[in-house]
Amino acid sequence: MDICTKVTLRQRLLPSGKITLYLDYYPAIRNPKTNKSQRHEYMGIYLYGNPTNRVQRDFNQTMLEKAEIIRCRRQEQVINRQFGFIDHTQQREDFLAYFEETTKKRYQKWKIVYMHFHKFTGGKCTFGDVTVELCTRFREYLLNANQLRHKKKKVSRNSAAGYFSTFRALLKQAYKERLLTENINDFLDYIEWKEVDRNFLTQEELIQLAQTPCKHDILRRASLFSCLTGLRISDIENLQWKHIQPVPAIGLCIVITIQKTKTPVKLPLCDEAIELMGERTGGKVFKGLKRSMTGKPLKDWIEAADIKKHITFHCFRHTYSTLQFAANSNPYAVQQSMCHKDIGTTMRYTHEVPTALLETLGKITIKPKPAE
Repeated sequence: MDICTKVTLRQRLLPSGKITLYLDYYPAIRNPKTNKSQRHEYMGIYLYGNPTNRVQRDFNQTMLEKAEIIRCRRQEQVINRQFGFIDHTQQREDFLAYFEETTKKRYQKWKIVYMHFHKFTGGKCTFGDVTVELCTRFREYLLNANQLRHKKKKVSRNSAAGYFSTFRALLKQAYKERLLTENINDFLDYIEWKEVDRNFLTQEELIQLAQTPCKHDILRRASLFSCLTGLRISDIENLQWKHIQPVPAIGLCIVITIQKTKTPVKLPLCDEAIELMGERTGGKVFKGLKRSMTGKPLKDWIEAADIKKHITFHCFRHTYSTLQFAANSNPYAVQQSMCHKDIGTTMRYTHEVPTALLETLGKITIKPKPAE
């Protein structure tokens, strides 16, 4: 049988002469935010160590009473979480505030999903409001919503799928932290992805683009760097010279944690990529690179190169993977360089290389071998 954690109010005398109050958990509990075992929780409440008058004595008594209320509340939370009871106080807590705080530790897409959910709920949503029915309606909202920036354009099917996947990740986290009483994801349907053609540059087009002058040299160098490394713009924007390190038996590498997946990687750099970085200084490698450059400036550069395709900055990442497969690179090596967790995600790019299928011709036959 599980032993229920006991929460005790304790005091500690500080060198300043004041007394700090803290809660002692025994046995220790797991902090849902840090996922680490925790014995003590300091309350930020201080008493006079040697009260000299009635006002100070009354203050100490009032603070002790408030601290005891908090202790009782924590004991109730521990019991609810350990034995699966509904925590009605937690149910009234602000889910939107929790969502917003979580986005600060994640990448840009989380902020977009938060803004959509904020709009969907009218700016009010408690943990108790988060039900299967609410989440199902949010799924339908995403399938029919307009974009936040371009208000007359619909959110694309694949964007809606990505947004809902992010929202499901939030629900999973909240359930893991025991902030939600049930795993709502068990009752939700995914938004299916729609197969689309991924635009990329052929080897000839890449060379053609590299030889075309660009109004913003920093945009040109960052774009070509993405084609040679497969890095997303978020990682290129945040790439610093301290991340460029020599690795024994490999050479110069990018040693970073990928922003989107939080995966630590070591990516070897080819000579052309090293040349694009320029002279080593300090701070960011691609100083002056702005997201606004990936709009009209990028479009103008693509048009100047006489490339008749809709190319976004992310297409340079597609270019990297597609050309790697065209050159018969090891799929698992490409997976590592693209920082994909699933090889299936990487193998999608083989669909863009029909010439690679020629190697499979004649390897399976229904005809008997000719007699020798």
